[in-house]
Amino acid sequence: MPAPRKHKEPIVEAAIRHFREQGYPETRLNEIAESCGAPKSSMYYHFPDGKRSIAVAVIEEGAKSTAQTMREIAAATDSPEAFIRGLAAKLAEWMAESSYRNGCSMTSVFLELAPDDRDVCRAGKRAYAERFAVISEVLVEAGYTESSAQEIALLWVSSLKGALIQCRVDRSPRPLLRLGETLADVLAVFPRNPELKQAL
Repeated sequence: MPAPRKHKEPIVEAAIRHFREQGYPETRLNEIAESCGAPKSSMYYHFPDGKRSIAVAVIEEGAKSTAQTMREIAAATDSPEAFIRGLAAKLAEWMAESSYRNGCSMTSVFLELAPDDRDVCRAGKRAYAERFAVISEVLVEAGYTESSAQEIALLWVSSLKGALIQCRVDRSPRPLLRLGETLADVLAVFPRNPELKQAL
């Protein structure tokens, strides 16, 4: 009899927690199964390639939830400066709630499996593309050129990743909150579309 599909989501959620707190290499399938109450047979039913299959699902779920959070912040703010400050503050809040134990589940997977695992790399490219798309939309609507928006998106995403690690080391939200202010100030360096800028 096929394993019930109800186990798939809890397996992914448990894997995300473990990958965030202890990293992909240190997480064992038994730990994931025990923490979500899923039988081992169910894990292999949903994820035939074992932990690598779960890693791809973790990336996909992380991409979806992160993009949703970013869209919510974009909808609640009225400028790119407010957006990046809001995003940095949300990440800082998330880190504080975990007592600074959380890392990025996707980063842990990439450090271990990229660039050799093609499925992981494909999922990762889609995940980053979705984040860049949300940021670019915010920036283009504010009058920045497409090329500027792409450069800023790369700067923001890369910088926030580094600040997450520093928050964990410092056990403080300060690195992210300071970075949010800095990234907002840096926007002045990038050109906007003159016609759109005049219309705003």
